[in-house]
Amino acid sequence: MATPESTVFIYKGVDRKGKKVEGEISGGSQTLIKAQLLKQGVRTHIVRKKPKPLFSRDKKIKPMDIAVFTRQMATMMKAGVPLVQSFDIVADGVDNPTMKTLITHIRTDVAAGTGFAVALRKHPKYFDYLFCNLVESGEQSGALEALLDRIATYKEKTEALKAKIKKALTYPITVVIVAFIVTGILLVKVVPQFAETFSSFGADLPAFTLVVLRLSESAQQWWYIILLATVGGVFALKALHQHSPNVRLFVDKLMLKIPVVGQIVYNSILARYARTLSTTFAAGVPLIDALQSVSGATGNRVYEEAVLNIRDDVSTGIQLNTSMRTSRLFPGMMLQMVAIGEESGALDDMLDKSATYHEDIVDSMVDNLTSLLEPLIMSVLGVLVGGLLIAMYLPIFQIGQVV
Repeated sequence: MATPESTVFIYKGVDRKGKKVEGEISGGSQTLIKAQLLKQGVRTHIVRKKPKPLFSRDKKIKPMDIAVFTRQMATMMKAGVPLVQSFDIVADGVDNPTMKTLITHIRTDVAAGTGFAVALRKHPKYFDYLFCNLVESGEQSGALEALLDRIATYKEKTEALKAKIKKALTYPITVVIVAFIVTGILLVKVVPQFAETFSSFGADLPAFTLVVLRLSESAQQWWYIILLATVGGVFALKALHQHSPNVRLFVDKLMLKIPVVGQIVYNSILARYARTLSTTFAAGVPLIDALQSVSGATGNRVYEEAVLNIRDDVSTGIQLNTSMRTSRLFPGMMLQMVAIGEESGALDDMLDKSATYHEDIVDSMVDNLTSLLEPLIMSVLGVLVGGLLIAMYLPIFQIGQVV
């Protein structure tokens, strides 16, 4: 069975008895495939990569799939099921073929004597640095089932938080995009019909109508350039955000300043920071190493740099709450809870409570986001679509008043 990283090859040849054989096999290269088949007594004539179908039905592995997999593994191990057998049970219940292949490959490595964390590190696309480190800590401490349970809870809460934010933002963004598309269609197809009618009036048109007619003329002449520039600009900004730290820092700073949305982003960052640090610290990971993992989990360049600075301060002996206070990026309540946690030796518990508090804030704000954005959405629709309609009917109203 092919792994997510291997390549599937098609081969044709003859076996030891001279009988023609053909089939599919996965591997790293044609040379390795030929050598492998030769050991099996097959002399190959053709070995080539299997072409990918034009419309692939393979489903992508989503972060929530990994969360469900972790929860199922934790449940199996808590029930006393051996690790390798747990993989078999979980794989049998998975509907996504790609996910089933991934689990089978990990199971094969573990059954061959490879450590669980080492097997996971072969798939960095699905299991990040934090995930693998926590599993490794569980293996070393002999409490893998407890660590998997913590990881599952962490992944479930994190993905649920992301899903709520995406769901809240999808509606207004979709409405605005549709409004711009409708406006473009009106400018290119509808407004020119009115322009032909206005040309027979023989009277001066209102300034607002003239502006819309000029926009319509430009849209008809340059619509394909505008469309290409818009699509190209979106892809260019996305590429810059991924590969340019300065652009990402600018965008992340801007996101924190956007009204309403900025507060949701801010509280979600705090929730991820507290939840990740609580999970790693409770797993026995040293605080300095935990902060290294937390920096990437914040999802914001501003806080990523701040957490790395906090890690450097803690490594010199400065208390966590003192360094967090110096950064001026954390609220007073979280600072007090961290200080209490450090003094009482229950830092992970205080961070967990803080994470829950900020997750509840995000839940409440997301629930109210749609109602808060409705006036803005109506304003955009009114300006774009309503403005065009007013501009087209204004000359007709004026003529009616004169008559």
